[in-house]
Amino acid sequence: MAPNKFKTTSLDHMLDKHLGKTGTHRRDKFESELSVDLLGQAIKQARQELNLTQEQLGEMVGVQKGQISKIENSAKSARLETILKVFEAMGATVNFNVEINKKRLAF
Repeated sequence: MAPNKFKTTSLDHMLDKHLGKTGTHRRDKFESELSVDLLGQAIKQARQELNLTQEQLGEMVGVQKGQISKIENSAKSARLETILKVFEAMGATVNFNVEINKKRLAF
């Protein structure tokens, strides 16, 4: 059997190599944008689970269909208040975790 020509590398190693170590500006920006994108995906998934169109969800929240589309595709430009209204309209519970210096704050 021929030896394996491919080297296995961890995701953390690749991120460190291409974006910098955790705590660097470039890496923190990437991880922040990734979190925002995941938030938009969560909204879309919840909406689809409830069999709602973007237009129907927009009516429930009081915004246009286009605003729901923008939030789902990139929540970067959406106000936190609007994002919370979207989740509330769908009956979703939203939890936030806040950490400072790797210490989780309780509230």
